[in-house]
Amino acid sequence: MYSKTILAAAAIAGVQAQSSLNSTSGYLNYTTVTGYFLQDLASTNVSTFDYTATNFGLINRTYPATSGLTANLTQWQQFEAQVNALNADAPLNTAYKVLFLGRHGEGYHNAAQTFYGTPDWNCYTSLLNGNATASWFDADLTPNGIEQAQIAHDFWAHEIATQKIPYPQSYYTSPLTRCLKTANLTFSGLELPQYYPFVPSVRELLREGISLHTCDHRRSRTYIHDLFPTWNIESSLTENDELWNGVTAETSDAQDARSKIVLDSIFSEDDHTWISITSHSGEIASILRVLGHQSFSLSTGAVIPVLVKVAFLPSGPPPSNPPYTTSTHCAAPPVTSIASLAQGCVCSGTAVGGITTPIFNISSDYPTSAGYQATDFGPVVTSAPAISSYTY
Repeated sequence: MYSKTILAAAAIAGVQAQSSLNSTSGYLNYTTVTGYFLQDLASTNVSTFDYTATNFGLINRTYPATSGLTANLTQWQQFEAQVNALNADAPLNTAYKVLFLGRHGEGYHNAAQTFYGTPDWNCYTSLLNGNATASWFDADLTPNGIEQAQIAHDFWAHEIATQKIPYPQSYYTSPLTRCLKTANLTFSGLELPQYYPFVPSVRELLREGISLHTCDHRRSRTYIHDLFPTWNIESSLTENDELWNGVTAETSDAQDARSKIVLDSIFSEDDHTWISITSHSGEIASILRVLGHQSFSLSTGAVIPVLVKVAFLPSGPPPSNPPYTTSTHCAAPPVTSIASLAQGCVCSGTAVGGITTPIFNISSDYPTSAGYQATDFGPVVTSAPAISSYTY
């Protein structure tokens, strides 16, 4: 379980040998170090950006650390030397890390939203488990999503072979199926060093924004273990999903508070510099906000690298626990949606707004193949779980 009393208060290991974060209590402050990636620049066109055509977005430039030494070094080797120099010169309790934030490939929920349209999806269809031809409960990858993950795999292989890109030293993933499978397709089979094997850590709080959508309702811990039995599932990940209730949803502030928790835990426990995180569009957007990065939307299967400065401070803002919101929806496909209305839902036979009660019966509508039984849930609750009461 999870707590905001966590791991900025833990002993914080160093990044590389030269720079360490040594503390037993305090606050981790994150800053995006700009000027290294095209994704940092306001002039970059998000809608047309292709990470595979731009060397992951790494800008072709010189660095102080490799001045006069660039003849036989690729751009990624030069950048690696620059990051090492930043860590070597960093003051005590400050470190630099490079995150590769990868969005999962297209899932059946993405295809369903395209098919039904956003108003219908947000207000009604996303609350269902699926339709006659597809399931989007804890959505799996579509064939297109599998292909997108394979593209990422092939590009990593190309970058390793030709650019000598630093290997990820640690791998983390959301517990939702589409991320588990994307991470596996992306990194399995690459020629990785034995000392940095692909053995991901599955983290509950890297999941997508918690909403009413069934695509964001995860399967059981047993299901995840059976799918990838050699992976590291954090001990706090419960057998059944205790954060999703089908009634309340995270606000952006609540999601950002959650993202800060999981980043604090990773950076407090992990002394590596080069870290891969496979997650979701909404969660990556939240992580970018916590890191102070400009907004940068990722298409399915895309990757964004971020150079992060992590500084331990003796104190910081007090922990927050922003409330969830009770979300409205429709009991049938909506008439339309209007941004000025609560949740945007205009339901059939309803002048404004929508309903707040679930449109399904948990005892009959949840698939037993999800890895749990309906009896595991008990009554539907109408308040958000208190993430701040959870402990690592």
